[in-house]
Amino acid sequence: MSYVEMPGARVPIRIWADPASIEDAAMQQLRNVATLPWIKGLAVMPDVHYGKGATVGSVIAMHGAVCPAAVGVDIGCGMSAVKTSLTANDLPGDLSRLRSKIEQAIPVGRGMHDEAVDPGRMHGFPTAGWADFWERFEGIADSVKFRQERATKQMGTLGSGNHFIEFCLDESDSVWLMLHSGSRNIGKELADHHIGEAQKLPHNQGLIDRDLAVFIADTPQMAAYRNDLFWAQEYAKYNRAIMMALFQDVVRKEFKKARVTFDPVISCHHNYVAEERYGGMDLLVTRKGAIRAGSGDFGIIPGSMGTGSYIVKGLGNEASFNSASHGAGRKMSRNAAKRRFSTRDLEEQTRGVECRKDSGVVDEIPAAYKPIEQVIEQQRDLVRVVAKLKQVICVKG
Repeated sequence: MSYVEMPGARVPIRIWADPASIEDAAMQQLRNVATLPWIKGLAVMPDVHYGKGATVGSVIAMHGAVCPAAVGVDIGCGMSAVKTSLTANDLPGDLSRLRSKIEQAIPVGRGMHDEAVDPGRMHGFPTAGWADFWERFEGIADSVKFRQERATKQMGTLGSGNHFIEFCLDESDSVWLMLHSGSRNIGKELADHHIGEAQKLPHNQGLIDRDLAVFIADTPQMAAYRNDLFWAQEYAKYNRAIMMALFQDVVRKEFKKARVTFDPVISCHHNYVAEERYGGMDLLVTRKGAIRAGSGDFGIIPGSMGTGSYIVKGLGNEASFNSASHGAGRKMSRNAAKRRFSTRDLEEQTRGVECRKDSGVVDEIPAAYKPIEQVIEQQRDLVRVVAKLKQVICVKG
């Protein structure tokens, strides 16, 4: 489908979904965003749903301003995936050992490494810029609670919620490794700190929603936010890179005889800010629950822990600010999913997947998400499908 355009106060709202399917609270958030004085464009992805301040699945382009809530609190959250030389025939009948090995190598939930991972000892890890990255740690906001020891030990860990590590098969039975995580609690603390700082500024006092508070270009507050924001985005990128290297190491050890090789890793943020140019104007584009889908850009659009995911290539549609959805998107809240579904439902909906099937992950049940095939169909003018993946192992926090 192409987009549906609805009127907004300052810019039209372009929606790659059926507007009638969008919950009322999310639609009101979109209308609120369209009132911001600095806004130059608003695109809505097919996985849109209610979020804090700005909807998840929204792409907001502003000139001379940025809204921290339009980035999301898990700054730099995103995906990584890599195709391997393994095939389905290489896999054992019982995948529980492999799942255990992954969980031993990569801490999940609130877990962290006992000692910081040394990337210099990791096969193929790009260490360029690593020392400079940690030197910049001292320049991030002093008011947040975390310290460098915690930050280094959390590097290369999964977290919880909708984050996951998966062992997948494509339609040709090739094995892929895939994972989803972000900047861990560090990014959230930075985001919460800066949202609070923005809400105090005079120019934000008359906004329709105080969670949409912005920073203005060429101010100390904007400079401080950009410094911390780009550091957190980089932290999230390194976090996924280390996890992927650890994941690959597990696979090498478990499949020694196969002498596994790996294609280049595909990686993409889906909660972030980018400086981009449209219509001859330099804009700050926030993608909250959206990926960049410029012409030829590889992207990853996951479904849920029992359905599947897609590797895509962007078509460079400027109407969406070169963007596409970041996943299937929730159709019910976590609490609603817990009330409606049982562990028996979870077992049924994840049949054939080696994963947790206990009450702690019922809120991640596939039925709590929109159908991934429908989400892909609604953005055929934004991306081209390269591969469809189905998980056989899913590690959750």
